[in-house]
Amino acid sequence: MPTPVSRVLVIADAHLGQVPASVRTAFHAFLEEVPQVGDHLVVTGDLFDFWFEYQSVIPRKHFATVAKLQEVRARGIPITFVGGNHDRWGGTFFNRDLGIEFFGGEAELDLAGRRTFIAHGDGLTEQHWSGALMHRFTRHPLTVAVFRVLHPTIGFWIADLFSRHLADNTKDKAVLDRASAAQRRWAADFLVQHPDFNLVIMAHTHRPVVDRLPDGRTFLNPGAFLDGGRYAEITANAVELKQFTTEQLPPA
Repeated sequence: MPTPVSRVLVIADAHLGQVPASVRTAFHAFLEEVPQVGDHLVVTGDLFDFWFEYQSVIPRKHFATVAKLQEVRARGIPITFVGGNHDRWGGTFFNRDLGIEFFGGEAELDLAGRRTFIAHGDGLTEQHWSGALMHRFTRHPLTVAVFRVLHPTIGFWIADLFSRHLADNTKDKAVLDRASAAQRRWAADFLVQHPDFNLVIMAHTHRPVVDRLPDGRTFLNPGAFLDGGRYAEITANAVELKQFTTEQLPPA
């Protein structure tokens, strides 16, 4: 009988593949140390700099991370992956081969007794025309269809150039600050309009936030894991921002 989930761990925006190798090392250490039996790990998009599944091919450079995720699943810990603008093109590999519940867009889940709406957040509060354009382009069915007929070597080469451009769009701190403020307003409006939801989770802006309405319902952005190991923890009693560093690991 599965162990009831009492603690949910939320991570987002590691952007593995476009960040220093130390971020990947820290994320692997996080997977080994933090999720325990009885927990639920929720990935809220942009874990990878780019992810696209062909029928029989996955991105080779992310194999080590995929293996670590499989180790977490082998310990009996459920994982939910809500794709972001860099990695929403997953498919049967996550669901069938890894046993990870994968959503290419928004998701509605019960997390630690809280009815929760989850979205990566791209396209909802963009503050620059290029971000809105990229959102429409990457979600368009024709874009996906055309990409799927490319040879994987060519496709991944194009994707690497494309994901670097997307990364450049996140370097303007003023734009991200405006997007974060707009995101908080969007989440507050959503909770007002949907009184049956207790929690909204979004990422994308790389800004860690916990906003609580007067009635206790909450908006969470866990921040970017690439910014010093940021993540969040949800229990029946609290929604908290956390930070993981390799210094937390016990001596070898």
